Amino acid sequence: MGAAFSDMLCHWVSIHHEKGKYQSYNSSRLWGYVNNVVLSSPCISPSLDPGLCLCISYVAVTTEWVNETLVREFVFLGFSSLAGLQRLLFVVFLLVYLFMLGTNAIIISTIVLDRALHTPMYFFLAVLSCSETCYTFVIVPKMLVDLLAQKKTISFVGCAIQMFSFLFLICSHSFLLAAMGYDRYVAICDPLRYTVLMGHGVCVGLVAAACACGFTVSLVITSLIFHLPFHSSNQLHHFFCDVSPVLKLASHHSHLNQLVIFVLGVFVLVIPLLLILVSYVLIILDILQVPSSVGRYKAFSTCASHLVMVTVHYGCASFIYLRPKSNYSSSQDTLISVSYTILTPLFNPMIYSLRNKEFKSALQRTMVWTSCYIN
Repeated sequence: MGAAFSDMLCHWVSIHHEKGKYQSYNSSRLWGYVNNVVLSSPCISPSLDPGLCLCISYVAVTTEWVNETLVREFVFLGFSSLAGLQRLLFVVFLLVYLFMLGTNAIIISTIVLDRALHTPMYFFLAVLSCSETCYTFVIVPKMLVDLLAQKKTISFVGCAIQMFSFLFLICSHSFLLAAMGYDRYVAICDPLRYTVLMGHGVCVGLVAAACACGFTVSLVITSLIFHLPFHSSNQLHHFFCDVSPVLKLASHHSHLNQLVIFVLGVFVLVIPLLLILVSYVLIILDILQVPSSVGRYKAFSTCASHLVMVTVHYGCASFIYLRPKSNYSSSQDTLISVSYTILTPLFNPMIYSLRNKEFKSALQRTMVWTSCYIN
């Protein structure tokens, strides 16, 4: 491919050199690149024809230039420093992943089968469990395969698909948490109109809006990153295609790209967090007016699990995505990413549901009903 293109270039140069016009094309991107090579090349001498010199120089570098610009795959180095522990990590992460899948499946099926849980709070909880199951499915199976594989690679297109899918699900997750904060605000501060303000259509609309925002943000970020040139290195110091590690491999990128990605990160993380904080300030002010200490405790207990999840999710995500690029650390990012892609989905079912008396009663009823149906 490089040799054929260089023949075309030599033919073009010979024609335009005869007309004395080839230098006027040096302002283009390709000619600017070739011109820089020629000017720095030892072939420049008064005894050589300038057009011939240009062809010789380009033929020498064209294959290297083409190969550099075509990164076809990335190599994951996320756990390369733990080479002796990778089989142990495989067993641990596999058990955690299977437990997480099982608990989320129990939560979703119980909420679907028990009519007593057909409320907005449990509707959002089922969607949240489904979201966590999906974004761990995007990351963990590939990571498990790589822990046992000698060649830990992913294609360029596969990396783009993985990044888009993960960002879409994790961004939607952020907006879902904001919707759950609004649900708690209406339930505590305006309980008489709760069924009207949080009807089924409103809940579905909030989920759809969260998914639409997540889709838009992920599409823009993924497009910005994968339209950049990649020819410096293909070694990714991470265990999946996340924004900062991939962006670090780009040969060059403008400050505008970084600014747009940062602004979108603020939109996804800071704005939902502010909405949640406003909701809880209003909730606290309303709870403080409750005369009974038992009533205040009950109201706070319904919000505690959501607050724990908000703290973990936004804390980890803000550290990863809102940090200046100069402070990037692959080891820190790998550790934090493990926490919010594997450990957080593990603990969320226990925080949200398995310690909830109402849910445990519904789970017992569902198990009895299922056993009777099978028998």
